[in-house]
Amino acid sequence: MNLMRRKPIELDDLAEHQRLKPTLSWWHLVALGVGAVVGTGIYTLVGVGADLAGPGVVVSFLVAGAVCACAALAYAEVAGAIPASGSAYTYSYVALGELFAWIVGWALILEYSLVVSAVAVGWSGYASGFMASIGVELPTALIASPHAGGLINLPALVIVGLVAGLLTAGTRESATLNAVLVVVKLAALVLFVAVALPHFDAARFDPLMPYGFARQDVDGVQRGVMAAAAIIFFAFYGFDAVSTAAEEAKRPSRDLPIGIVGSLAICTIIYVGVAMAAIGALPFTVFAKSPEPLSLVLRSVGSGWAAALVSAAAVVALPTVILAFLYGQSRIFFVMARDGLLPQALAKVSPQTGTPVRITLLTAVVVGALAAFVPLDEIAALANAGTLVAFIAVAACLMVLRRTRPDLPRRFRTPAAWIVGPAAITGCAYLFSSLPTKTHIAFTVWLAVGLALYAVWSARRAPRPQPEES
Repeated sequence: MNLMRRKPIELDDLAEHQRLKPTLSWWHLVALGVGAVVGTGIYTLVGVGADLAGPGVVVSFLVAGAVCACAALAYAEVAGAIPASGSAYTYSYVALGELFAWIVGWALILEYSLVVSAVAVGWSGYASGFMASIGVELPTALIASPHAGGLINLPALVIVGLVAGLLTAGTRESATLNAVLVVVKLAALVLFVAVALPHFDAARFDPLMPYGFARQDVDGVQRGVMAAAAIIFFAFYGFDAVSTAAEEAKRPSRDLPIGIVGSLAICTIIYVGVAMAAIGALPFTVFAKSPEPLSLVLRSVGSGWAAALVSAAAVVALPTVILAFLYGQSRIFFVMARDGLLPQALAKVSPQTGTPVRITLLTAVVVGALAAFVPLDEIAALANAGTLVAFIAVAACLMVLRRTRPDLPRRFRTPAAWIVGPAAITGCAYLFSSLPTKTHIAFTVWLAVGLALYAVWSARRAPRPQPEES
């Protein structure tokens, strides 16, 4: 077997039933990225980060954003140059070879499956709480998985099913609804800043970094700006879901870079603004360990009505995250099946809706089962490992393609690519090393299972694309 064979960039030889329909504009892609990134992270990680870094959490957001910006710039160039679905999996197949593509695809399956499932479980908690507040108490057996004392997490299963149904109805329709919901939750965050700013006191930022910049042990806890950045980083990822829409973008070489870089820029500005407003309005020690720090800040300044609206927006935020990641995962599954690394019978597009209905429904079944029955709190950090591997791979693809395919048309060129690429790899490798040891072990096991599967199935069944001419 030729483990290093590479995939051609051109899609001209695809059968009609394997072609996705281009229906998305650049603003759909920006909304998809923002919808994936802005979820529960901003509603909770401001408190978590403040506990670890104090007012320096603002710097932590900037550091995490800078690492993601390097990865995003790499994604923007490579996605524009290779306008094919599959994200980091496809880029690795083109630039690095099939074995690397399989490893990255396997990591992406882990990332997207766990993110969608975990967010569905989080939404279930919000939905159950809301129903209880209006007098509708659901039995524990129907709102908790077996490890939590129930039988099935039914609301989590329902929301995954609803989002999957929306995705099968049509990509443009689901993207338009996603854009509307994104506007709602961004409006809620703007409301938070507007209400908190009149109570801003610059003295609350002195000292800016009470636990220092570097990670250090403080009372048995790893604190500091970098310790917080390692946690906050995971509130940023999701912009990579934009790159899975390559074949469904009307003008991919232009629209993908706009969607990727634009969504990350918007989210970074929002995150820093929200963190500054929160710390300026209330001493960080008051909300540092709160599960709902933004609502606590608003209630503390006497704006209970705004706190209620911001909390309600969290419920709106979660389905957009589910939609973006479920969309991305179904497209990665679809392309891997189209390439023969998964059963090719799954790589079929509906002539009515232009969407891969089979693979979308299969994806929904997988993540729905995880959300309904599996103890995700024990394995959710694995999603972070998969993300970081994908980011490292795309940065490597950026540099490899600059050397091997300098003639490749690039509508967007990453500035200072030989600085940005290594910076993305170094930053992501550092954050990967900061994950818990048990996560490293679990990811190694997942990778070993994937390599075994590749050896016994995928490597034998995959078609042999002709290597590109060098």
